[in-house]
Amino acid sequence: MCGISGEMRFDGQSPDTAGLTRMMCEMIPRGPDGDGMVVRGPVAFGHRRLKIIDLSEAAQQPMVDSDNGLTIVFNGAIYNYPELREELIGRGYRFFSHGDTEVILKAFKEWGTDCVKKLNGMFAFAIHERDTGRVTLARDRVGIKPLYFSKDAKRIRFCSSLPGLVAAGEVDTSLDPVALNYYMTFHSIVPPERTILNGIKKLPPATVAVIEPDGKMTQSSYWMLDYGMTAEQQSWTKNDWEDATLDVMRRAVKRRLVADVPVGVLLSGGLDSSLIVGLLAEHSTQQVETFSIGFETVGDEVGDEFKYSDIIVDRFQTKHHKLPIDSQQALPALKACIGQMSEPMVSHDNVGFYMLSQEVAKHVKVVQSGQGADEIFGGYHWYPPMIGSTDPLASYSKAFFDRDFADYRELMAEKWVQEDYARDFVKSHFAMPGAEAPIDKAMRLDALVMLVDDPVKRVDNNTMAASLEARVPFLDHEVVEFAARVPAELKIKNGGKYILQEAGRKVIPHEVIDRPKGYFPVPALKYLRGPFLDFAREAVLNDTARQRGLFQSTYVEKLLADPEKHITPLRGSKLWQLALLEQWLQTHGVG
Repeated sequence: MCGISGEMRFDGQSPDTAGLTRMMCEMIPRGPDGDGMVVRGPVAFGHRRLKIIDLSEAAQQPMVDSDNGLTIVFNGAIYNYPELREELIGRGYRFFSHGDTEVILKAFKEWGTDCVKKLNGMFAFAIHERDTGRVTLARDRVGIKPLYFSKDAKRIRFCSSLPGLVAAGEVDTSLDPVALNYYMTFHSIVPPERTILNGIKKLPPATVAVIEPDGKMTQSSYWMLDYGMTAEQQSWTKNDWEDATLDVMRRAVKRRLVADVPVGVLLSGGLDSSLIVGLLAEHSTQQVETFSIGFETVGDEVGDEFKYSDIIVDRFQTKHHKLPIDSQQALPALKACIGQMSEPMVSHDNVGFYMLSQEVAKHVKVVQSGQGADEIFGGYHWYPPMIGSTDPLASYSKAFFDRDFADYRELMAEKWVQEDYARDFVKSHFAMPGAEAPIDKAMRLDALVMLVDDPVKRVDNNTMAASLEARVPFLDHEVVEFAARVPAELKIKNGGKYILQEAGRKVIPHEVIDRPKGYFPVPALKYLRGPFLDFAREAVLNDTARQRGLFQSTYVEKLLADPEKHITPLRGSKLWQLALLEQWLQTHGVG
């Protein structure tokens, strides 16, 4: 797990190595174990390293393969690299290192851009070809690893971090009105390629981009998710689906043990993380190390779920760490958390995940985590209403959108109001082939877009801020493909994730399955009160915010008068949406 960066010039000038250095410095937490830079004519690559696989200097990046004329910078982990390495050795390739980075290089030499189809893992990489001068960028199927870029007539820059590109300089940091509409509608999610800034884009998941020496850039998608059973699955019983669910999850969990350092688990006490622990216990010969976070109880609101995580700890005899955190630490941590966000992310549990990651990183460098299960196995409340919907767009919008366009017009200053881009985006996505049933349309949109730029990005940002690698077995592309084949009724029954619940009973205690749906408990941040309300008020009322003029003052005053009254359908604070965006823009000096 690392941070990558680079620049490719089209104008005959040399790369700006000072700008590249600033990008690398911005990413020190992503890779504190080493750094490197390689300049080849108009191309320069930079890298920050977190040592996980092949701890030797032979795996240092940027990695240059002189025999094949290739240079790579790579962020992520390829779980099937040992098998691919053996296949490539059989094809005559010789290796000078023992990790996954060189396997990508040799695979690229053998199969070209199609090499990405052979990779099982999370990745973002750039490869420079000496002989053609081309640079190829690629991102994993589900977008677990980020890749941002800025491009103009004279160059392209790329980086694992959006603030890294801002730090490099000479980038348009004005706000994108389309992205603003997305942000305020999709609870801070901005679908790719856009970001909140006009001058910075992000490579979409499952995408390969090839940049020619003259600056021509072509993109192609190499993976798509189709819903519906195969012919063989038409005759499956419920028990068949349960067994198949466990089989695909076992493989995903086992793959993510590939590392040259210990691998722990973030254990919330819910179904998803508990199942990971249970399956890991089947594979691992060593005691599984688990971590749970908890805040103090506020009123009747319990701040931890230790009673459930304790059940799993006792059952599987894990080496467990309970990490109680005083909510008084949350406000200063919140400021640091916003400072490390690649894009503004409004979910109030961001700071909890940030604080958890900081504590866990004191013990291990790699963890498995349960993100993604709700999106792919149907755990959210807006999925059941999609069954049989005669107007999928209206049903999804009502349950998922933070606000309709009328509310958006009331909120935003006139210069920022153009069209209902968010609704148009969903309409376009729903019209794509491969998901015919309304519920499948919603679940595919969430799996391919909303998941990537909310919980997945949240995990990557907050763990990387602590130099911690997070692996997400529910987002193994084979698991995602399998879940898309599961009949909808086997997903949404019994409050959601039914087939996962029933499969889980064969591995973990029922007490962590037959329980109320949990969440990341941060009681002090669930509503804006006290110092947190003061923080939000200052963010939206200070001189910088007033001069920027994003929001209509009458709307802001309405939110400030009674912030707990104004919440979104997903129980988010409308005031916090505004405050988080303003605070992020002010922290990074953009917009």
